[in-house]
Amino acid sequence: MLDVALRQCPEDVVAKFRVLLGQDEEPFPETELVPLGPARVVSHKFVPVYLGAAVDGLLPQAEPCPLGPGGLEHRALPAAHPEASAESRLYLYPCGVAIFHLVQPRTVARLGELAAWRYRSYVTDLEWATTELQRLLAEAGTPSETAATYVLSAYLLEDSPWHGSQLATALQILTTPSVVVDRQHPDGPLRLGDSVEQELFTAGYAHPDVIEFGSQPVSMGLAGWSGVAYHPLATDRALPMTAIIALELDVQTLWALSTYVLDEIEAGRDPLMPHDAYGWRWLRGAYSRLTAARPQETAQHQLMREAVLATSQLPDRLRAAQDALRESGM
Repeated sequence: MLDVALRQCPEDVVAKFRVLLGQDEEPFPETELVPLGPARVVSHKFVPVYLGAAVDGLLPQAEPCPLGPGGLEHRALPAAHPEASAESRLYLYPCGVAIFHLVQPRTVARLGELAAWRYRSYVTDLEWATTELQRLLAEAGTPSETAATYVLSAYLLEDSPWHGSQLATALQILTTPSVVVDRQHPDGPLRLGDSVEQELFTAGYAHPDVIEFGSQPVSMGLAGWSGVAYHPLATDRALPMTAIIALELDVQTLWALSTYVLDEIEAGRDPLMPHDAYGWRWLRGAYSRLTAARPQETAQHQLMREAVLATSQLPDRLRAAQDALRESGM
């Protein structure tokens, strides 16, 4: 790290440093700089909103979808986001949740650029999702003022110059992007610069709360509170990204639903579910389907599911929501 810092200094500073040490040669041996890019990434953003019974107005015009690992019935509409690909969708769950899935392929020179874009775009994505949902609901005759409140990201790292420990560091940065961004800058989130990324790649970086779910030499995957990063090493044997998307759709849907239930309880009100079928017994079934291993589930699927559930803290929230609905007679 000191080698990297010294290399970033102006020549007069380096010369003064050598004089102070009484050295005629370079004070530290030359080390090879780690390449910082470019990298090709596919960004998957999940923007959930709890709508309650208002979601019913959108269901008839949507297409049915296969069930995910949580076994949650849902339908989908195209999501016409101005900066997302055509495969982006608005998923609608009869339990009262709508969730935008925005797909945005990006090629970046530095991971810090991607991180800064991520934080900046979150603001505009939340505004867009809120406006778009309110427009759709008004047209369907079930208006709602509910707003989108958070975005979760999952990244597929398709191609990069990194290997081995450097690749592991890159996935760590994708999972916890705040390490390469100044989020308090008055002009908005800004990339910290090459020297910071160089230090992280040179020294290695691993966040203590991030959980690995890869299965080398097949794949590398990380899950954290801020999102997921995945890189297939053997594409014919690695998990398809669709498996991660299916899990996150169910996880984020249940997160939004349990958040509504717990917020109502904390406000001193009994939660009102959109239909009688979605009470505590239904929530108990979804909890079991998400947390229990399946006989034909692969080791990769199991590791991914356990990592995502642990870092999202969803199981604890689902148990609390079940108890709240049971006490409310739902």
